[in-house]
Amino acid sequence: MAQSAVTHAAGGGHGAEGTRRDFLYIAAGAFGAVGTALALWPFINSMNPSADVLALSSVEVDLTPMQLGQRITVAWRGKPVFIDRRTPEQIARAQADNTADLPDPQTDKARVKKPEWLIMVGVCTHLGCVPLGQKATDPRGDFGGWFCPCHGSHYDTSGRIRKGPAPKNLPIPEYAFLDDNKVRIG
Repeated sequence: MAQSAVTHAAGGGHGAEGTRRDFLYIAAGAFGAVGTALALWPFINSMNPSADVLALSSVEVDLTPMQLGQRITVAWRGKPVFIDRRTPEQIARAQADNTADLPDPQTDKARVKKPEWLIMVGVCTHLGCVPLGQKATDPRGDFGGWFCPCHGSHYDTSGRIRKGPAPKNLPIPEYAFLDDNKVRIG
């Protein structure tokens, strides 16, 4: 019994050596983790979008040539974006429909920054089809907006779902008017 008390008091056993060993394990683990992260960084960085993809993250559109009542389609991030220069009649109809029974309630004012211009992603929210209505000869559905013939979704002049299986309105992308005749989407 006297011998074990002497060994423990002299520093044998677990005291300082255990602490030093724990420090070495933690330091080696941290060094290995940092080394692994540095080795993997080029691979992880290669998954970031390339410069040409980043350049397409926004698109500027000159609205000057658009006539009242004209609709155009531009590509943004691989999706069609519908730009509609609405007539006063279309605006009045969209605003009058604010009180209609809408599956995805949203006022016309919440969907546009300027009443004359409706800008939205042209992808049906049911199964991802592209609705008809951009050309003057296209069917525009029961509400004068857009019609998806795949499953019969009808959108109004504000791009809101009014009839059919689509659960949501046509989405509004992030956009900003740079001046009266130019808009940046994205």
